[in-house]
Amino acid sequence: MRPETRRLVLLLLPAGVFFAAFFLLPMAQLFFIGGSGKTGWAAYAAILTDLNYFNSLVSTLGVAAATTIVTLVISGISGVFLQRHRFPGNAALVAMLTFPLAFPGVVIGFMVIMLAGRQGLIGQVSQAITGDKVVFAYSMAGLFMGYVYFSVPRTILTVMAAAEKLDPKLEEAARSLGASPWRVALDVIIPGLKPAFISAGAICFATAVGAFGTAFTLATRINVLPMVIYTEFTLSANIAMAAALSFVLGAVTWAVLAIARTAAGSTVAAAG
Repeated sequence: MRPETRRLVLLLLPAGVFFAAFFLLPMAQLFFIGGSGKTGWAAYAAILTDLNYFNSLVSTLGVAAATTIVTLVISGISGVFLQRHRFPGNAALVAMLTFPLAFPGVVIGFMVIMLAGRQGLIGQVSQAITGDKVVFAYSMAGLFMGYVYFSVPRTILTVMAAAEKLDPKLEEAARSLGASPWRVALDVIIPGLKPAFISAGAICFATAVGAFGTAFTLATRINVLPMVIYTEFTLSANIAMAAALSFVLGAVTWAVLAIARTAAGSTVAAAG
């Protein structure tokens, strides 16, 4: 073996061992456990043939997609603005926006309850104004609110970093040619931030698909796949089905991240 090849193997060996020990072997074990139940390998098809599992999958993907879209809109506008406009308190505002990164999902769930729960602020205000108490913390709307809350901090930092690399000369050229602010945003800024949007959106989607703590806290009327897996494992003792659903959930998440990585590439467009 050539010295360069031997050196490369030695450098990659720790990463390979770590990847095998903490990803390949657990996923392989999970896969075989999923096919060891009463239904055998048909457990992997149950997520499409069983109405309860299928509805939970649709709900999970739906709330994750909605979370990703809303998060990208909020983070895109806020991130570009905060990066382009420096003002007193800018750093403090960015710190406040990213502070929820320190919160686990359970804490975020309790915050949603305090805001939109039975004794929450929204319910008290709506009752005082209309006489009816608005409560949605324990539904998909509450889960959606919690997911957006913890997704924005992760995404806004990525957008700000990408916005810093955009070449302002391209925007100046577009304005000099008579482009309106909307055309500059649509034709220059958004395409320039496209790789960052794709990467951040994929991470946001994957996080929302697999998030458990917030859903567990608000789980009164919520049917998402992480909660179904938890129920199958703890209440029904159906370990094989829980493993099969977990493997499918992991495969979907991995596929989204892989596609996003391929689509985003490794560079920021329109960088100077």
